[in-house]
Amino acid sequence: MASYPIEQLTPDFGFYLRASHTLFQVQSEYQLIEVLDTPQFGRVLRIDGCFMTSEQDEFFYHEPMAHLPALAHPAPETALIVGGGDGGMAEELLKHPSIRQVVMAELDPVVVETSKAWLPAIHGNVFSDPRLEVRIVDGKALVEQSRAAFDLIILDLTDPFGPAQALYTADFYRACRAALKPGGLISLHLQSPIHRPRTLARIVASLGQAFPLVRPALGYVPLYGTLWAFGIASDGQHDPARLEPAEVDRRIAARNLQRLQLYNGTTHAGLLAQPGFLRELLAHPAVPIDPATPLEEIQPPGSLPSLHLVAGPCTTDLSGCGCP
Repeated sequence: MASYPIEQLTPDFGFYLRASHTLFQVQSEYQLIEVLDTPQFGRVLRIDGCFMTSEQDEFFYHEPMAHLPALAHPAPETALIVGGGDGGMAEELLKHPSIRQVVMAELDPVVVETSKAWLPAIHGNVFSDPRLEVRIVDGKALVEQSRAAFDLIILDLTDPFGPAQALYTADFYRACRAALKPGGLISLHLQSPIHRPRTLARIVASLGQAFPLVRPALGYVPLYGTLWAFGIASDGQHDPARLEPAEVDRRIAARNLQRLQLYNGTTHAGLLAQPGFLRELLAHPAVPIDPATPLEEIQPPGSLPSLHLVAGPCTTDLSGCGCP
């Protein structure tokens, strides 16, 4: 029997998918993990009621976050992924021939094991690559203990509520900068500029406390149902915005990057282009995130009001259809 899992980004906006059935579901020590079979996106990974990634659209998310910083760096050798247990980000980074080590710091081993078993179309069996080292650790602690160890840091995190919010603070971004080699870059997602604009602005402000160069990027992610933002930050030595489309395409060819479905020289420039509404949003001062000034815009899915689907004159309660 089909169900209609729902995700709410805000009390005023959300979306649903039709799931043919649930392939796998488990409550780990940290979170509820589900793999759904959907007609629209194939297999979908869902964590605590939030859609994470899918077989059909993962490249809309993984390619910008991996290749915007990796192509801006002349020859990245070491990378850290905080989170990213589905393996999609590691698979993209390891396409770069100069990469000799990727460390994945994933807190929940069940995410890794679930992805290995159910999501090979997303990770491409990257877990068998000897250059990938999976560490089941607290990524925050690993970053804080590292010093000038990485050329790239990718923060492939869940949304900033609960324990994850500690990885969206100015203090944590300072620790990330200390863990980067000179010329290193950090990449992360910044939430939706449409549905969570204050969160985006505050994350950018927090990055600005740690890095002299912060470049927002925009891209549509179908599984998230909206325009999404990414961020690339660095000490200023390597700036993705300085790369012309022809130079991006030259580097892609020189590195023999294969199976890119979104990213090329033209889309590189498009991702980094800032429309007027984003410039206006970022022109206003925003308060950096710290324990004394936490985010107020994002609510855990379970705290949002229950939903009903209205179709014409009829109202159907969806509480039994797999939604949170």
